[in-house]
Amino acid sequence: MASVVKINVLTVPSEQREVLEKRFAARAGSVENSDGFEWFELLRPLEGTDQYLVYTRWRSEKDFEAWMAGSMRGAHKPAESAQGGQGGEQPKPAATGSTLWSFEVVQSAGPKQSDEG
Repeated sequence: MASVVKINVLTVPSEQREVLEKRFAARAGSVENSDGFEWFELLRPLEGTDQYLVYTRWRSEKDFEAWMAGSMRGAHKPAESAQGGQGGEQPKPAATGSTLWSFEVVQSAGPKQSDEG
C-alpha cells in the first residue's frame, strides 16, 4: 500500500509569519507519535507567495483520518497565552485561508548511499 501525502496550504500575511512558526514550534512532537505518521515539514515561502505548506506523509488515508478525528484536535487547541487569553478568549488564527491537498506516493527516492566509508 502506498503512503499518502497531505499538504495543507496556509495563506499567511507577512505580519503573521512569526506567529505561525512559533505556534508550530510550540506543538513540536504532537504528531510524531501518531499511528501511521511518517513525515512532517513546515515550508516557508521564499518569494512570490504568502502561502506556507504543511507537508505530512502517512502510511494510509485511514491513519490520517484517525489522527484528524483524535489527537489532531488536541494539537490544534490554542495554548494558554501569557498575553491575556482570559475568559476562554481564543487567539486569532495566523492564517487567513487554508486548503488541503491530498496525494498518493507513486514514486520516491532518497540520496544514493556512497560505497566509500
